[in-house]
Amino acid sequence: MRPGRPPSQPFPPPAPASPPLRVLVADDNPVVRAGLTALLSGHPDTTVVAEARDGREAYEAAVRHRPDVILLDVRMPGVDGISALPHLVGLAPVMMLTYSHETETVREALRLGAGGYLVHGEFTTEQLVRAVRDVREGRPHVTPGAARALLSELRGDALAHEPTQTPGIEPNLPSQTLSQLQPSVGQSFRSRFRLSGREAEIMDLIASGMTNQQIAAACFISEKTVKNHINRIFAKLHSTTRSQATAKWLGVA
Repeated sequence: MRPGRPPSQPFPPPAPASPPLRVLVADDNPVVRAGLTALLSGHPDTTVVAEARDGREAYEAAVRHRPDVILLDVRMPGVDGISALPHLVGLAPVMMLTYSHETETVREALRLGAGGYLVHGEFTTEQLVRAVRDVREGRPHVTPGAARALLSELRGDALAHEPTQTPGIEPNLPSQTLSQLQPSVGQSFRSRFRLSGREAEIMDLIASGMTNQQIAAACFISEKTVKNHINRIFAKLHSTTRSQATAKWLGVA
């Protein structure tokens, strides 16, 4: 060894691999449970530590195994997913994973604390694994079917706030049903804001109460892109806050 040269240092030991994310799968269909278990456990970053057939079993398994994430179906015999949800969210982040995308169900699940809502058939294996990890970190995921359900309800609420026809004036409209007329009424009212299609979609999600993270997940874009859209939306609506923009968008300002 040359004088003055520091002794060689051994390479530092490799950092220990992080343990796989531990998942509880709750679904009354044994085929779905087996498929999800095989899919997730076959991925090096995740493992299924327990399965459950209903909400009661899910709660008992969550208390026993303390999973990192719970995948929860909506419709199950006995205690269903929505009934069990308030008891499960205190134990671990919950991701709804179901075939149900009715508006009321999606809204109630998110209101009760679900960290995401995935509809079967609307995601790939890699998207599911990423969504599970993201929900564990507090980043929500909502697949398009669930997002559309929320948007449909929001648009219905907005139409309920549309200005009514002035008494004594009969509009000269072709013979159409109310359901056929409603979409064009809402579009006509909002056209004055001159939002692009994407901006209108994001404004709908803002008005539904979604955070930037939730909007990014629903639209499959980055949070930075969401913020850029929101800045342009606020400029067009002459608003500085989400509440101001929502009031104008719903026609109540």
